Amino acid sequence: MSLIPRGTGFDPFSLGFSDPFDGFPFGSLVPRASSSSETAAFAGARIDWKETPEAHVFKADVPGLKKEEVKVEVQDGNVLQISGERSKDQEEKTDTWHRVERSSGKFMRRFRLPDNAKVDQVKAAMENGVLTVTVPKEEAKKPDVKSIQISG
Repeated sequence: MSLIPRGTGFDPFSLGFSDPFDGFPFGSLVPRASSSSETAAFAGARIDWKETPEAHVFKADVPGLKKEEVKVEVQDGNVLQISGERSKDQEEKTDTWHRVERSSGKFMRRFRLPDNAKVDQVKAAMENGVLTVTVPKEEAKKPDVKSIQISG
């Protein structure tokens, strides 16, 4: 959900629809690929997005996942999509569970990238359960200033 009204400038959190309940534990008004409760538990993967002078840097906490279980894509030219799936532990008939707190299921997060993103140079790395996606930025163009001589 974005707090910036549409049409007033760049809004990196808008994907063309608004859902005021997105991210709440009881669900969302916008349909997702799956409505299972186990998917909803992991659907809100926490991701930080910071902008440096050189790049947009995304950091996602994905503890326990291997890099093969996470997918990073650029769709529609400027939408970064980070998705993956954490499998549920195999249940044995002889097992007795006392507590289940770790979530499982699929997750997907999408971010609209600004115009200065170099989407053809995106890099991703995973270390200690943290996925880091780096999207380099184009250098800001300095305005051409031409000095005009005043006659008279």
